[in-house]
Amino acid sequence: MRFVWLIFIGLVAALVVVVPRLGRKAAAPAARQSAALPATLTGLRTGAAVAYASRADSVAAFGLAQRGTPYVYAGISPVTGFDCSGFIMYTFAHFHVPVPHSTALLIDVGQPVARAEARPGDIVVFTGTATTSTTPGHAGIVVSARGEVPLRFVHASSSRREPFVKVNQVEGSDYERRFMQVRRVLGPGVAGRVSARPTPVVAPPRSAAAVAALPVHQVPVNTATATVAPPAMLATRKQPATPVASRKKAEPVAHKKTPAARTASTKKKATIATRRKPASKSVRTIKPSKSR
Repeated sequence: MRFVWLIFIGLVAALVVVVPRLGRKAAAPAARQSAALPATLTGLRTGAAVAYASRADSVAAFGLAQRGTPYVYAGISPVTGFDCSGFIMYTFAHFHVPVPHSTALLIDVGQPVARAEARPGDIVVFTGTATTSTTPGHAGIVVSARGEVPLRFVHASSSRREPFVKVNQVEGSDYERRFMQVRRVLGPGVAGRVSARPTPVVAPPRSAAAVAALPVHQVPVNTATATVAPPAMLATRKQPATPVASRKKAEPVAHKKTPAARTASTKKKATIATRRKPASKSVRTIKPSKSR
């Protein structure tokens, strides 16, 4: 019995001494892991920021490579030409970033950025050329470094003097008056964000009310075919046959002339004959005289 008690006491003492040491050894690696986790997250964030910055620089460099491409309305290819939104769409599509082909929609892509915080790869949006314009009408890609003044951008210009892809600056030009906003498409939490406007809720179409069917009255139809007598031919009145002798034209009846009419007719014929008879030339015949 004494041996049993001695064994029990030894096990309890071992548990009291060994278990705390095991707990301290297990807590040390966990503390080390928890201390290393913030450093790992910071490194990931830094790496992601560097990756996005490198990608943004690549976008700006690819846009600069398109300089000299002619301006063409609604153009989306360097072969045929670009318009302003088509140039931006083509540049970002090269890096698998969807961007709408519409300046009016570019004002809603990504997230807004302060003008002083603009960096390469951001989209800068301007109003139209009219002095009263307040809606988006032009856009380009920022190529200047962050905080650099003046803010430079590459775009497809539609000006009459230089209608092609080129680089301009905001400060000291008409673009400063037309400046609207800078939008960032590349960055953490921005990828895949195309529009900041809420999607309109469309009410489901109302189902048409059921219309009661109109009563159908069946009318009995006599299938027996009735024989219809053909209409009687109208009797036509026959005209009497005209004799052949009467078909000839009647000869004119000779009217007897009165003595006065005969005298007038004779005088008329004599006058006509006189007019038609040429005047005879009088020829004088000279007889030869006898010599004495």
